[in-house]
Amino acid sequence: MPIYAYRCEACSFEKDVLQKLSDAPLTQCPSCGQSSFAKQVTAAGFQLKGSGWYVTDFRGGSGASSAAGPTSGASAAAATPSTSPPSTTAPSTDAS
Repeated sequence: MPIYAYRCEACSFEKDVLQKLSDAPLTQCPSCGQSSFAKQVTAAGFQLKGSGWYVTDFRGGSGASSAAGPTSGASAAAATPSTSPPSTTAPSTDAS
């Protein structure tokens, strides 16, 4: 269940409320009783950083011994970008 931040526009009272997605938003301020209690837009509570997750991130076992297994070549190929073969066409000789 998400936590929503509410703030009263009349008295500036702030409160975080644990609600279901299907629950109706609160409008009655618990501090002053006016109907000016509204949800605030807040930032997400987590950030995703880094280049991503790979098959080799949690392979278990100790470093080099598990990398020598039969699937290590496939895992390494999936984790590294593939390069295209060199071009076989000749460069143009346009004199313009």
